[in-house]
Amino acid sequence: MQQHEIPLEEQINHLHQQLRQAQKMAALGELASTTTHEFNNVLMTILNYAKLGLRHDDKPTRDKALTKILTAAQRAEKVTNGVLGLARNRGTEKSPTDLVALTRQSLVLLEREMHKYRIQVETDFEQTRNANVCGNQIQQVLLNLLTNARQAIGQSGRITIRIAENQTSGTVDLSIRDTGSGIPQEKLPKIFDRFYSTKQGPDASGKGGTGLGLAMCRDIIEEHRGRIRVESKVGMGTAFTLMLPVATEEASTTTVPIPKLGVPNQANMGTASSLPS
Repeated sequence: MQQHEIPLEEQINHLHQQLRQAQKMAALGELASTTTHEFNNVLMTILNYAKLGLRHDDKPTRDKALTKILTAAQRAEKVTNGVLGLARNRGTEKSPTDLVALTRQSLVLLEREMHKYRIQVETDFEQTRNANVCGNQIQQVLLNLLTNARQAIGQSGRITIRIAENQTSGTVDLSIRDTGSGIPQEKLPKIFDRFYSTKQGPDASGKGGTGLGLAMCRDIIEEHRGRIRVESKVGMGTAFTLMLPVATEEASTTTVPIPKLGVPNQANMGTASSLPS
């Protein structure tokens, strides 16, 4: 009986899918380490102010303690929703997605890391239509590019994120610009090649250096019928721009909000329902 032989192209596509999934799991592992430290800080805040409230009977001190506890819990909610958004298995189906909201969620996940390395993040978000993308895949790209920007800066610098609609190309353009070391012109044509890296292995946080991150970003953006561009100058920094297709009006009517965990805010202290997306 002759054994069926799988075509080489199909085998390569299958390996690419496995690699993509492995990269996603690696990203989740890195975020798990980051969020463990973040939750430890949140828990210490809650414990210390709970003890303060128990030690004092006066209303002003207890109100202060409860306010601090609520703020810490809301911070934990944001981090949790960010991780759940990345981990949630939503397949590869594209749908109208708010890139501003997706970017803000990604920044929450990296906030502690940016603070640790004294990176200032500036945003310039214009009012745009939704982009027709797979949200969890684009978030992978965002996290990769933001981590690359932080690594290029090292200690102390600035990352600027801009989102605007390009009426001419029919895209929503998202750019991430850093004040890092920049990439030499002769290396720019190679940065999207697999296993090519400008880094000397992983940094102190254990991230980067495999030469797979930007190749994955390019593949994802091209699968979305979008474009990814890079501009860089040594000593001045680097800018990556994602050009993603605008969602059509027909597609926008099918948008379904993704439920999130909810911590009641002060205006809704009496309710037990989850906050809307």
